[in-house]
Amino acid sequence: MSTQQNFIPAVIYARYSSSGQREESIEGQLRECHAYAKHNGFTVVGEYVDKALTRTDKRPDFQRMLRDSERGIFKAVILWKTDRFARNRYDSAMYKYKLKKNGVRLYYAKESIPDGPEGIILESVMEGYAEYYSENLSQNVKRGNYDSALELKTLGVRVYGLRKNADDHFEPDPATAPIVRRIFEEYSKGERAKDIVERLNAEGYRTATGKPFSKTSLPMILRNEKYLGTYVYKDIRVENAFPAIVTRELFDKCQSLLTRHHRSPAANRDTQFLLTSKLFCGKCGEPMTGDGGTGKSGRVYNYYTCNGHRRHKCDKKRVGKEWIEELVLSKLTEIVATDGFIETVADKVVEYQAANTDHRALRALERRQREVEKATANLMKAIEAGIVTPTTKSRLVELEAEHERLTRSIAEELMTDATLERDQIVWFLERFRDGDVNDEAFRAFLVDTFLNAVYLYDDDNLILVFNYSGNNNTVKLKAAETALFKAKSSGFNQLTLPLEKLPKTA
Repeated sequence: MSTQQNFIPAVIYARYSSSGQREESIEGQLRECHAYAKHNGFTVVGEYVDKALTRTDKRPDFQRMLRDSERGIFKAVILWKTDRFARNRYDSAMYKYKLKKNGVRLYYAKESIPDGPEGIILESVMEGYAEYYSENLSQNVKRGNYDSALELKTLGVRVYGLRKNADDHFEPDPATAPIVRRIFEEYSKGERAKDIVERLNAEGYRTATGKPFSKTSLPMILRNEKYLGTYVYKDIRVENAFPAIVTRELFDKCQSLLTRHHRSPAANRDTQFLLTSKLFCGKCGEPMTGDGGTGKSGRVYNYYTCNGHRRHKCDKKRVGKEWIEELVLSKLTEIVATDGFIETVADKVVEYQAANTDHRALRALERRQREVEKATANLMKAIEAGIVTPTTKSRLVELEAEHERLTRSIAEELMTDATLERDQIVWFLERFRDGDVNDEAFRAFLVDTFLNAVYLYDDDNLILVFNYSGNNNTVKLKAAETALFKAKSSGFNQLTLPLEKLPKTA
């Protein structure tokens, strides 16, 4: 029975990028994560692995993990380090939001980030430095790619219908170039893209990645100027860089048909409720979660509803999503910009880090290294005194080998030590003051990093609790006096309106 009660289903996510940097192998990441799971009472129910991929949106197993999280299969994701999740803090905020909404938490095998408000800040700082590293690496890679593009190199890009020749330049592929030409010709004659795709798949043809053709494959092929023999990379554009597969006349005709057939689909995005898991009813203490509905006019209304109210145990009225989110964000950005706030948070994070970082493994290695050094020194004294036997020689070799192993292990522990200096934390947190508050990803990251909880009371006043412990971590807010509205033309403007005029409920 106890085993069932302690059962915490978890999955492991591992990623390796092939940009040339020295990183842990996939096998090493999985080994470390499995050891972490065993030590901390998790039961691993699955693994998600992406190899040689860095862009979050393009990682197939990462996206599969996000989808699976909606099914309630697991409650935790274990990663080797923070930079395995995302090296862009905006992506990180949005994907954490999705996992959190599905009741899933993140854990890191090689970085000590225990529970607690300061731990959230520390995690954000680590992600920020991972992004900084990634940006520097990206700049170096881009610089190398640009130099190669000046020589019209393929840059490792695969294009259906083309292949790489001995000089790393594009040339038509005898096996697939005729299929590309056929696609252009059939589409130019009025064939529907859907019918062309079905025929290609039925005949056994596959894309450059080995997958069946889809409704998105054809437009990508039909719009690709490389089939005209044109090389394009950033501001580099060279006509007739390699033999064309289709004529300019055929290409232009297909572009005209694509424009005529194109219909911009309405945006199909799930509404993002920024305060999910942060907003609580001040009357009964239950979480307030996102909901929506459509009025008679067809207008969509989004709001937060007390979970106690949903169960008919609380009479707290629902509150308009935009009203409460803009109100909280306006106060949050104001407080973050206040003199001394960043320094106070940084001090708390440093204290928290010192109290929670586990250096026991490192200290044990250092202690054993000192013991080996002492034993080696004693043995050397014996040898100098003339006590030389096969045993002393063998023991000296063993001690020297152990010292080498310990030195390497200590270096590895120091490399994975997540401890940050105070000035590093301040430098990172200062960057929040320059963010675009109208950007959805930045808003999510701001709330996820600094905001611990929001309590909304019957008189529409709020209490904001921030992610650091101790004094002055809560702010009482009178909604009627500090309401902010998002102006379409000029961002945020402060308005002071009577409470009854605020569009707070749907």
